[in-house]
Amino acid sequence: MGQGLGRTRSVGLRGVAGFVVDVEAHVATGLPGFAISGLGDSAVKQSADRIKAAAALIEKMPVSQRRVTVNLSPAGERKIGTAFDLAIFVAVAAALRIVPDGVVRDVVHIGEVGLDGTVRAVPGVLPLVRAASLVGVRHVVVPVANAGEARLVAGVRVHPVGMVTELVERYRALGKGRPVEEVPVPERPAPQPEAVRDLSEVMGQADAKLALEIAAAGGHHLLFAGPPGAGKTMLAERLPGLLPPLDEAESMEVTAIHSVLGALGSGEDVRLISRPPFVAPHHGASQAAVIGGGSGRIRPGAITQAHRGVLFLDETPEFDKSVLQSLRTPLERGTVSIARANETVTFPSRFQLVLAANPCPCGNGWGKGLDCTCTPLMRRTYFGKLSGPLLDRVDLQVHVQPPGLSMAGIGSGEPTAVVARRVAAAREAQAERWRSVLGRRRSANADVPGSVLRGRPWRLPPGATATLDRSLETGALSLRGYDRTLRCAWTIADLTGLVRPDREQVDLALSLRHRAGVAA
Repeated sequence: MGQGLGRTRSVGLRGVAGFVVDVEAHVATGLPGFAISGLGDSAVKQSADRIKAAAALIEKMPVSQRRVTVNLSPAGERKIGTAFDLAIFVAVAAALRIVPDGVVRDVVHIGEVGLDGTVRAVPGVLPLVRAASLVGVRHVVVPVANAGEARLVAGVRVHPVGMVTELVERYRALGKGRPVEEVPVPERPAPQPEAVRDLSEVMGQADAKLALEIAAAGGHHLLFAGPPGAGKTMLAERLPGLLPPLDEAESMEVTAIHSVLGALGSGEDVRLISRPPFVAPHHGASQAAVIGGGSGRIRPGAITQAHRGVLFLDETPEFDKSVLQSLRTPLERGTVSIARANETVTFPSRFQLVLAANPCPCGNGWGKGLDCTCTPLMRRTYFGKLSGPLLDRVDLQVHVQPPGLSMAGIGSGEPTAVVARRVAAAREAQAERWRSVLGRRRSANADVPGSVLRGRPWRLPPGATATLDRSLETGALSLRGYDRTLRCAWTIADLTGLVRPDREQVDLALSLRHRAGVAA
């Protein structure tokens, strides 16, 4: 029985991005043992027991009787999860000359190995295979259950496998030059349009619908304040249908995040996500659930799951204040960094924030408020969570009135498809305008720095910004609020087909920032 050194490759996860790992196995005679080095977590350490059980199914693979040392390189990068099992098994088999080392050396192996030799699915296969593709890997072995997800990456040949015995037989046949029959992988499916909720289902609410259209056209954050049953949630749920579909790079990015979270499902019908995601965590969600984190493995939170889409916080004042305040940095940077003693992981989190709030804890403090049972202190405490820096980052703040009986006979409003066409035209105008300024192919008004809008040649004349300037001078508006109002004014101009906003558009943007009845 030959013995020595065997090599193959795998991929690890850092946040939602992968990095290629070289797996080396050395097998020698001596006191039996199985050691794995390379900064692996407990799941990686336990891989030794799973592999010894699976190796017992292979003839002349006496792993339990040998001294086995496995190294995962780069050794200083933390390795998490069971996806390294299959690569470790193949490297050990190569060291024992069970499979030819030259055949497996440049192949990436991903998958968990069961005690019965089955190769089981693991989360995050899409970013893992994508990382392998970016460094030039052309052959990837994955579990059969993950094949549909892996095939979404172009330029990589995916080899599904269900049992380690099956994989060993394939490699033995390749080593002898015999043809190999593999599990067929269907063609990559074409993206299918996803169903959206139609805006025409919302009765009335002209101001709220206008704010929703402006938010969609410019990528602005939005607050709906109003009594229960006024339609705040219905309006928020229709925002993704107004947004432009994701392009190919954005689709891959969003789908990779959902892959890491295990939210793509399994089977051959897995497709790239083409519609901006809509994420609505419960108001009892913890900071780790919303922002990301957790003990042991750092997982992305709701703000990362909503990347390139919409994060909707219903009953916003009911969220823990620390959760709301922790949104401030991701809203500005588009990323969130989770720091631990031994590592820092950065997740993408560029999302549109939609907040919904009742006027008071009991919900009856609207109009004359005759049925409201809340004290003034309760009201101040309730909305206190929304005041200050967080609310200053919300561009549009609209009060939503409950629909009365007079609206029952009103016909349905514009459907989502009609409004979405106006939004798409406004987005195209923005992309064309800011392409040379920001150097991006797709840019919305919400992405433009305030210094650009206040400088030449984009600075608006004093007559157009007179009301806005006065609000800044009197302290009714912060400089951040000033810039955000300018961005909204540009979006309103784009929706109306103007080259640049005038006083009417600037004043409308300013009024939409104060219509929720909450101090800005």
